[in-house]
This record gives sequence, C-alpha cells and structure tokens, in this order.
Amino acid sequence: MTESQVGSLRARSRIRLRTWDLVFLLASISAIVALAWIYLFTVAIGMAEMSDTGMPIDTAGMQPWKLNDFLMMFAMWVVMMIGMMVPTAARAISIYARIANSASNQRGVVASTCWFVTGYVLVWTMFSLGATLIQMSLATVGLLSPAMVSSSGYLGATLLIAAGAYQITPWKNRCLTHCRSPATYLAGHFGPKVMDGIVLGVRHGGYCLGCCWLLMALLFIGGVMNLLWIAAISGFVILEKLLPAKLRLSRLAAALMIGVGTLYLVNA
Repeated sequence: MTESQVGSLRARSRIRLRTWDLVFLLASISAIVALAWIYLFTVAIGMAEMSDTGMPIDTAGMQPWKLNDFLMMFAMWVVMMIGMMVPTAARAISIYARIANSASNQRGVVASTCWFVTGYVLVWTMFSLGATLIQMSLATVGLLSPAMVSSSGYLGATLLIAAGAYQITPWKNRCLTHCRSPATYLAGHFGPKVMDGIVLGVRHGGYCLGCCWLLMALLFIGGVMNLLWIAAISGFVILEKLLPAKLRLSRLAAALMIGVGTLYLVNA
C-alpha cells in the first residue's frame, strides 16, 4: 500500500461513524464485556460458596488435573481475557470500524469489524491456553493455594520484579506506543477481505499481548478469581494505553512493582 493510500485511510479513520453504527458498535462491545464479567462473577461466587462449605476445589489442588478441570480453567481464562482486554482495545476497534466503513463506501463489501475483533480475541485465547498450562503446573507442585493465589513468597517476588523490569524495556515501549496510537498501523495494513480483518486483529492483538503479558501474570499474586484484583489490573492497562506518555505511568508502576517485589523477597 502506497503512502498516499495509507494517508487517505488514516484520514478516513478520523471520520465519525453514523450515529446508529456507533451505538451498535459500543453496545456490542459492552454486551460482550458485560457477559464476560457476569460469567466471572458467577464462577467467583460459586468458588466462594464451595470454600465456605468446606468442599474441595479440585482444580487448584496438588492432585493432577483431569481433562474437565483443564477445560473449565481454560474457558475461565478465555472469558477473563475477553472481559479484561476487549475494553482496552476499544480505541483500535473504533478506528478499524471507521476505516472499514469508509472503505466500504469506496469499494463495496469489506471485512466487518467483528472479524478484526475475532483476530484480537484469538490472540488472547492462545495466551489463555498458555496461562492454563502454567496454572496447572503451579497447582500440581503446590505453588498455588486452593484460592488460586501464589503460596510462595519467592514466586510472588519473581513475578512482581519481572513485571516491573519489563515495564521499562524497549519491547514494552514499542508495544505500548502502538497501542496508544494504532491508527497509522491499522490504515497501513487494512485489507477488504475477511482474512485481512482477522490477520489485522491478530497483529494488533500481538502488540497488545506484548504490552500486557507479564501484567496478566500478576493474577497469580492477587488471585486468579479475585474480581477486585482483575478489575484493578484491567483498569491499569486501560489507563496505561489512554493517558499521555509524558505522565510516565509505566515507569511509576515499574518502580512500585519492583519495590513491592523486593519486600516480598526479603520476607519470603
């Protein structure tokens, strides 16, 4: 795609969607996120009731997981990532929708926004598979409590210090820069076909994953099903992507995480 075409598509990304198109887009994103959080809330309440009644939580114990345990936790991770990460991609989704809307007026039928979101969710689905495998390994060797919280001070310290150190790496900065201003990238890689939309969603999701993967590992510290902790991490990711870089939020968070991680290490 030539520079003039990229510039044209980037300019189109600034065009406002028609009111009803925008309402439908926002309503769809909100519905997806709301359903994800309702599911998480239901699972969290169910686990709390099992804990209160003294029923064992097999998926977090030291016994080897069964296939049903693995599938249940994998589904939970996928839904959790949808609830946490789709809101953080709202800006990119909106930009893609504007580009697609403008391109459809010029070329006819193009890949709808749902294919872009599908590609984005696919990235986090693959991450969820990896997270489930890691959780299974940690639970099997006894490093996670029945509440799916790290039972090792050394593990908690390692995750915090690693997440803090990653915040100030060039890779983090590159991915975060993309997530803050994705318009040029989306315009430059936009294509009219369904597969183009999916691939672009996967590419954007890859940058998002590169930005946030170690932050997601912090769920093992506060609790994989601790809704307040999930909301706190999700809120931080949204602020990190929306607030100006000059506020140095990432560096402040890095200092905080490394500091707390050091305390964990001293007290381990």
